[in-house]
Amino acid sequence: MKKTGYDASEPGRLPDLLNVWSVKRLKEAGADAVKLLVYVDIDEDKAINDQKEAFVERVGSECVAEGLPLFLEIVSYDANNADSGSEEFAKVKAHKVNEAMKKYSEPRFNVDVLKVEVPVNMNFVEGFGEKALFTKEEAVQAFKEQAASTNLPYIYLSAGVSADLFQKTLYFAKEAGSTFNGVLCGRATWRGATDHFAEGDAAVQEWFRTEGKSNIESLNKVLDETATPIK
Repeated sequence: MKKTGYDASEPGRLPDLLNVWSVKRLKEAGADAVKLLVYVDIDEDKAINDQKEAFVERVGSECVAEGLPLFLEIVSYDANNADSGSEEFAKVKAHKVNEAMKKYSEPRFNVDVLKVEVPVNMNFVEGFGEKALFTKEEAVQAFKEQAASTNLPYIYLSAGVSADLFQKTLYFAKEAGSTFNGVLCGRATWRGATDHFAEGDAAVQEWFRTEGKSNIESLNKVLDETATPIK
């Protein structure tokens, strides 16, 4: 339904929909739910954020009309800093993530489940990365504030980190008091397959049968021990 990425010709990372799709058509095609991605800098100009909010409102209203749940994926960014992996972005990430969650949890958007980032870049937390910008206590506080930012179920995306770091992050989130309800991720489980593309299809398929399968199985075990069931 939504076009991949965003319009790079204008500021604001504005989303757009595919011209021939609607929630009604997705339902007719057999969809059980709708997942919509929006890039959000909660501190960006109001004129830009108003457009995104109206965009989500439209899709949310269609979902209500068709009786389909809406999963809203929020990817945070800083309009003044394109490097989401930088130290500078790491220092503002908790604010960007948690405030965006708070905004899109408002009833007017008709969101059923939020798909979001963890509120800290764990590569900059003591004990996890080479350079510590945050103590473990500071990271714990960011997770607590995230849990308090919404009354909706929320699930984590992996943001392309390694399978090992993602699983360690989920354990940390649980210990910090996060009430996340699960994950919806890809790269943390399959990214390793790309290392074998040059070797041919057989090598890639073998990776999925072995390491890829192991990534999924171990992630499921971690979720059994960390995620909060939706009641």
